[in-house]
Amino acid sequence: MKKLFAKWTLNPVARKRLQRFRAHRRAFVSFWLLIVLFLVSLGAELICNDRPLYLRFEGKSYFPAFRYYPDDVFTGSGQKTRADYRALNGQPQFDAESGNFMRFAPVRYGPLESISPDSLRNEEWMAVQVATLQHVGFVEVDPHYRVVRQRAAGFFLDDEQGVDLLKLWTLPESFQDAVRCRFANEAASRQEVELAGGRDGDIRATWALSPFSPRSQPPSTVRITLREVLDEAVAYEWRLDAEGNLVGGEREAWGLQPQTVREAILGSLPDAYVRSRIDTVVEGSKGALRVRFRKNEVAWPYPPCRGHWMGIDSAGRDVFARVLYGLRISLRFGFMLVSLSMVIGVLVGALQGYYGGKVDIATQRVIEVWSALPFLYVMILIGSVYGRSFMLLLFCYAIFNWIGISYYMRAEFLRLRHLPFVDAARCMGIRTPRIILHHILPNALTPIITFFPFSLVGAIGSLAALDYLGFGLPPPTPSWGELLHQAQQYRWAWWLILYPSLALFVVMLLGVFIGEGVRDAYDPKPRSQLS
Repeated sequence: MKKLFAKWTLNPVARKRLQRFRAHRRAFVSFWLLIVLFLVSLGAELICNDRPLYLRFEGKSYFPAFRYYPDDVFTGSGQKTRADYRALNGQPQFDAESGNFMRFAPVRYGPLESISPDSLRNEEWMAVQVATLQHVGFVEVDPHYRVVRQRAAGFFLDDEQGVDLLKLWTLPESFQDAVRCRFANEAASRQEVELAGGRDGDIRATWALSPFSPRSQPPSTVRITLREVLDEAVAYEWRLDAEGNLVGGEREAWGLQPQTVREAILGSLPDAYVRSRIDTVVEGSKGALRVRFRKNEVAWPYPPCRGHWMGIDSAGRDVFARVLYGLRISLRFGFMLVSLSMVIGVLVGALQGYYGGKVDIATQRVIEVWSALPFLYVMILIGSVYGRSFMLLLFCYAIFNWIGISYYMRAEFLRLRHLPFVDAARCMGIRTPRIILHHILPNALTPIITFFPFSLVGAIGSLAALDYLGFGLPPPTPSWGELLHQAQQYRWAWWLILYPSLALFVVMLLGVFIGEGVRDAYDPKPRSQLS
């Protein structure tokens, strides 16, 4: 046993590098955080699942989250399709025995499950917006200030047609001069004054004239816009359920409203739930109030609510479940792609660097031609022929992603192949594959280890970009890029932008921190910073 463990003992150089990496606190913590996130994503079925983790039925144990059971096993229907476990949980044949029960995951929704809108009916509420009604209208007057035409100006004129404005309102001389200029067909700028008047002289309003340019003929009437001036603009917003209970908004302000106002709002509530949105006017203690009813409809995408912490996407699927499963797919894709690219790049670079000469030149020309091929076009072509899949995407990306690491390995092998320990190995008669794998490669691992975290970050970002463009994983595979693509279509759905972007940012940031720590651990030269 001691010999077995002695074989894995780190040499002094590797031990010093590991100590330098541990001393890099940010990188060391990021490494363990990324490991924890990856382990959590591997157990995603234990966190988010629409199938029970454990089911006890008629004295037998079942594990639907990990095995497939047809509906016939539990209902005797003869159907071989997957059982609907939520429906089964409430059926009489399941509840008949006290020993029957199910144990679900903390989040009872899977990444591919479309949620029924009926499950969110308790989230329906009516937004009630109340604001002071401001009267706005216009009148058209002749040169003697008699009203020829008016619209919505009855509040200022008592609904009388042909009324003389000068009997109800005292217009300043500057305003009358502006009106005369318009009747004289002379250019005039915008004019606005605040007046008090009306039948009882208690109405305050803003009188406004629009800018005027000369015309071919003088106007026969001039339009004046009237806007009521409010001492205090009251504006509230509440949320009421179908029974009229307050579920959101300022509870104290609701209680301070007059009884007549509350009764008027509650009386209009049933009609608002039927018609989804209506506007009405009620009389308050300080004047008329405009009340707007806006129903919160259950439609996809849906914002975060009880049971769906990160909201619901455009297909009715839980965003938290898709982000969690997308984390596993992104990390798996990244690790597999980088590992495969490293293997191909090391193999090609080792052959170039070790043999050199014609082998190096010929291989280098082939690499230059291969790297000139447009990756995205090749990906589209292969995907259109063979369809999109995880393994096909991994293969297409790997056959292009190895080129960068091959350059570094070629340079390392060109440097190491003429060192004394390689010549000594050749003199001892050691075969070429063993020299490459056991003597040169261990001394050329620095670029591989240093670039691995950064390559992982690039692979995860590339997968998200391809999914965003629609050339990545096939739907309905959970993907961060696919959620961001939905966010482009529904720009008001902030949760489709925030949570996938935050997950992508955190994972890539952890990878960059780890890469910085590995780079510093393998670089013996101390770094300094000028302040």
